[in-house]
Amino acid sequence: MPQTLSHAAVIGNELALSFSDGAEIYLELPLLRRACPCAACQGEPDALGRVVRPNVEHGPKAFNLVKFEAVGGYAIQLHWADGHSYGIYAYPYLFRLAGL
Repeated sequence: MPQTLSHAAVIGNELALSFSDGAEIYLELPLLRRACPCAACQGEPDALGRVVRPNVEHGPKAFNLVKFEAVGGYAIQLHWADGHSYGIYAYPYLFRLAGL
């Protein structure tokens, strides 16, 4: 698994990520937003461990990525035009989303 994010850029409707070991992945922005790992999007366990997934509706600005920033050496945080920015996408999770 890559150690360090070298470069990130929005290219058309995708987020392109390259890593220090030469790995590259390209992820469509709607896929990333729908796969947001935050508790508001994916739910969180209650006291008995049951996870109730919230009903998330995406408005017209939901798939417009306006900013992104590295989080430590393990993840990237995405900021969407509708104000949502809670998800922290760990690099292994992004590789799974890319099918790798």
